[in-house]
Amino acid sequence: MTHLDITPAPRARRPRPKVVTLSDAAATRVREIMDKAATPYVGLRVGVKNGGCAGQEYVLEYAEAAGPLDEVVEDKGVTILVEPKAVLFLIGTEIDYEVSKLSSKFVFRNPNETDACGCGESVTIEPARQD
Repeated sequence: MTHLDITPAPRARRPRPKVVTLSDAAATRVREIMDKAATPYVGLRVGVKNGGCAGQEYVLEYAEAAGPLDEVVEDKGVTILVEPKAVLFLIGTEIDYEVSKLSSKFVFRNPNETDACGCGESVTIEPARQD
């Protein structure tokens, strides 16, 4: 009986797309805020929580430490920590920073968003499908 080697040949892994990206304006603003902060931050934490009139709200805060299960994304010189339960809701999202005459704010452009309330603070997000 002949011994057959059935070990698959190693193949190059396709680069995995980033869960979340930042526009140039958002990256610049995040770096400005973090550089001026009294507390040293390791990155920007992004997540989703239940709430608001449309069912969910985005969470955006500065993180002093990474969580053990956070998805770590490096984009434009900023470390983004995505909460594990939010990954499927945020795949393909770009965070932008907009300035108008009356306000300035971070804006989420999420292809998984299916609805938003009139105030713009609450959204309905479907998890990304694994096709």
